[in-house]
Amino acid sequence: MSGAAPLDVVADFPAIPVGWAYLDTAATSQKPQPVIDAIARGYAETYATVHRGVYQRSADMTLAYEAARRKVATFIGGNPDEIVFVRGATEGINLVAASWAAQQLRPGDRILLSQLEHHSNIVPWQVAAERTGAAIDVVPLTPDGRIDLEAMAAMLTPQHKLVALAHVSNVLGSVLDARAATELAHGVGAKILIDGCQAVPRLPVDVAAIGCDFYVFSGHKLYGPTGIGVLWGRAELLEAMPPYQTGGSMIDRVSFAQTTYAPAPTRFEAGTPHIVGALGLAAAIDYVETIGLDRIHEHETALVRQARAALGRINSVRLFGPDDAAGIVSFAVEGVHPHDVGTILDEGQVAIRAGHHCAQPLMDVLDVPATARASFGVYNGPGDIERLVAGIERVSRIFG
Repeated sequence: MSGAAPLDVVADFPAIPVGWAYLDTAATSQKPQPVIDAIARGYAETYATVHRGVYQRSADMTLAYEAARRKVATFIGGNPDEIVFVRGATEGINLVAASWAAQQLRPGDRILLSQLEHHSNIVPWQVAAERTGAAIDVVPLTPDGRIDLEAMAAMLTPQHKLVALAHVSNVLGSVLDARAATELAHGVGAKILIDGCQAVPRLPVDVAAIGCDFYVFSGHKLYGPTGIGVLWGRAELLEAMPPYQTGGSMIDRVSFAQTTYAPAPTRFEAGTPHIVGALGLAAAIDYVETIGLDRIHEHETALVRQARAALGRINSVRLFGPDDAAGIVSFAVEGVHPHDVGTILDEGQVAIRAGHHCAQPLMDVLDVPATARASFGVYNGPGDIERLVAGIERVSRIFG
């Protein structure tokens, strides 16, 4: 481990029993007690609708909901009127694809993605391309699994109108130099969307410093609840975008002759929102900020280093991704399907992810059908890695 003391916060997570190594945080994080308490209070003590009621509790809940929006904005360096609450990063990307891209893209325009993207940052752009006549290009990876920015620079043309890239790969843990990627995109006049799902739980993020145009993330990977996420967009872009969904809340005035819409971000939040989800997300941000994102990153970097070193000493194990991966270690055991690896580890109370991780194009690049993936959170420690390695050694003995 590094010189800093490991985090010791597992007691904050009531769903993690003693002896269970939860190594699937990249899929979804476990929830700390302060988040659980905030959600419970929201439903049991303070619940009411927002933005509509004239009674005091509704007004109080509206204040809390909008305070959560301001907290999110501060957390990522944006402004509250640039924060759209969505169901998750997937909906955020679909919103941009259905609204901004549908309005802006024309036949002959191009979209640039990378080989390591999650399906949620591929399929919406494929649909947008089919509907608008645009085409998609794909940036290759460096040998150690990073988005190749030199190749990206060579590929970009004035025909590229949008670049969409993961800040941190959900399979390889490789970290994008988001500022450099943004400068490349803006150099040809393209807008850039960053998928920050795997970044915000473990890295300080400042959208103003990055300079990007859109940034998305999900609450449930940030120790918050499911069903809540964030789309950050530049105010001038959001204001020019048409609604994604329509109905209550997102309107200015409705008549049968004409409907006019509310300004952003309200325009993109049709219907009753996930009120308590926003409160839970705010509590999750408080939680990680109390620990400190720099400290979380240092903690997880040490765990990745320890895991890669230990797994690398097992002859049958093949590691993927860079040595400085952020919180994620993907690997394969020679001659053993990752699903079998995951099943055997589960017998020893070690929970990992096994499969293509919603990144089938990346599996083709790696020339494997699937990988096993161990991903870390604030609650993990060296003992979890010891149990992981012991489990992999057992797998090797069984199939050796």
